[in-house]
Parts: sequence; C-alpha cells; structure tokens
Amino acid sequence: MRVVTGGISHETSTFTTVETNWQSYKERFYLRGEEMLNTFRGTNTPIGGFIDGADTHGFELIPTVLATAHPSGPTPRNIFDAILGEILDGIAEAGSIDGVLLELHGSMVVGDLEAPDGIDDPEGHILAAIRKVVGPAVPILAQLDIHSNVSPQMVDAADVLIGRETYPEIDMAKRSRECADVLMSIVNDGRRPTMALHQIPMIWGIHQVTAHPPMREAIEELHRIEAQPDVICGSIATCYYLADVPNMGASVYIVTDNDQALAQTYADQLGEWIFERRETWHGPAPTTREALKIAEAEGKFPVIFADRNDNTGGGSPG
Repeated sequence: MRVVTGGISHETSTFTTVETNWQSYKERFYLRGEEMLNTFRGTNTPIGGFIDGADTHGFELIPTVLATAHPSGPTPRNIFDAILGEILDGIAEAGSIDGVLLELHGSMVVGDLEAPDGIDDPEGHILAAIRKVVGPAVPILAQLDIHSNVSPQMVDAADVLIGRETYPEIDMAKRSRECADVLMSIVNDGRRPTMALHQIPMIWGIHQVTAHPPMREAIEELHRIEAQPDVICGSIATCYYLADVPNMGASVYIVTDNDQALAQTYADQLGEWIFERRETWHGPAPTTREALKIAEAEGKFPVIFADRNDNTGGGSPG
C-alpha cells in the first residue's frame, strides 16, 4: 500500500503588517522528500503522526513537500503556486497510490483578495487541485488546525477532514494517526466516508481551552456523536477571525459511513447546540480602568496587562 504525504500550512492574518515571503517558509519548514520524514519522525506533529500511522499499519509513506510558515500576512500567489506545483508533481511522479495524507491549516489566505489572482480558500484550492490529479477513487484525508475556517469546497474535495480537538493543541500526532486509521478502514474495510459541514454564524470567544468548561463540554458533546453507529469521526473548528474571508467562522464537520443525510443531521445538531450557547464561549472584557480596579482589589502585584490581539502567534508584529 502506497500513500503520499505533504502539505502547506499557514495561519494568515489579513490585518497584519508582517509580510509573508520565501524566507518565511524557509525559516520554519520547507522540506522535500526524505528530509521531511527524517525531521518529523517521533515528533508530536501532523507529519510525525502520519509516520506513526504508516509504521503501525505497514504502508509506504511517500513524501512530497511540506511548507509551513509562522502566522503572518497573505502568501504571495507566485509562492503558493510554486509550492502547490511541487506537491502536485510529487503526487504525479509517485505513480499508483492508495491514498493521500495532508497537513493543512484551514485559515490560509493567498495574494491580494481584491485582485483577480487572490484566493480566499487556499485549502479548498489545494484539495481540489490534488483531486484532479488523483481522480475520484483515491482517498484524500487532511488534518486541520482547531482554528480553521472550513469551507464547502474543502469538504467537497476531500474524503475526510480531521481537526485537532485540543487547545492548546497537543494532539497533532494523535489526530494524524486517526487519519491513517480511517484511511486503512476505507482501503481494507470498504468504508465509504460521507462528510457534512455546518457553518456556525459565530466567532468563537476566548473560552477555548478544551481541558476546562465550557469548551470541554463542547468536545464531550462531539464525542457523544462520534460514539454513534456509522459515525467515523467529527471535528469542531473554532475559527480564525483574523482572516477576513467569506468562510470565516466556527463550524462542525462530521464524517459518516455512506450516509450523507446522517452526517448532515449530526453536524447540524452539534452546530445548533454550539450556537444556542454562543454567549458561553465569550468571557468578560473589562476596560483598562476596570481592570486596574480589579487588580487593586486583588492586592497581588505586579500586575501584567496583555493585549490578546497583539499576539505574535497569531500574526501580530508584537
């Protein structure tokens, strides 16, 4: 069994002044072929999990290209096209394959969105381009960040999308191993994944830590759905609101075994459950003066103030 892997992963802020260029990718990871496997083997990363899955199930993992950059502004179109072109060439050169395992983010933006060549849904573009190369019969699976803006095109082009379900995100390898497990169930057991998306008209608030309520309750509700017969997997995306694109927003995506209507029913149920509790996901936001009074009342010093939007891990220059 032969499976291709690779990916492009970038969390894009359309508001930042931090530019994205070739150096942005080379400073983080721009890896080709075996260098990708050697770098990530044994690590808690998406590619590391794909490697674990290949070792567990005994299939050959064929590396193409992995390009990742720290959060920053939109990737220029020529850079995006060059990276995607390398991945597509690698897939074509691999010959006969049984599946594709991808590391994507889910909140990438390419180029100037006011220009004709801007892309507001690069992950959908990537998945559709790969689908054209491999055809309808080869399963395409991808792992996404929990802060993704999931689009209908992404769901249409992929067989299975699996998002991280921890924040802080400590389950990257685990979720990739699940991708490998699902791929094996498709190839060996004849499962036929049907995936449905429910886009929630909501920006998720500050309460996203999955180990604590209220976010933990949302994950528990997801797990109740995943435990149902004929449900293969499911995910919640809390969105990345600094990407000003049409598909920005929270979502639920559910995969069932050959039952599109059931997948949509479960996605809608969980999406509506989340939306009904929309005030739960937001915490209080005191003004600076109010915060100073709170700190003084606590009587604990020093007091540190942080602007949560001035976050270099989310694209801010700091």
